[in-house]
Amino acid sequence: MSIFKETKKYITGVKTEAKKVSWPSKKTAIKDSFIVIGISLAAAAFLGGIDFALNEIMKNIAF
Repeated sequence: MSIFKETKKYITGVKTEAKKVSWPSKKTAIKDSFIVIGISLAAAAFLGGIDFALNEIMKNIAF
């Protein structure tokens, strides 16, 4: 098979699969986005706190 036939077959398959996708509603997408942002900020604050604490410990231990 030629590369053009394979490419056309691939693109047709992608279009077929894209029609099967069920997208969330705008309200759900916004709510889920805020959840992801909130968890990311909480994780950043937690890891930042750990980093700060370990940094202070190392300052007191080192020279």
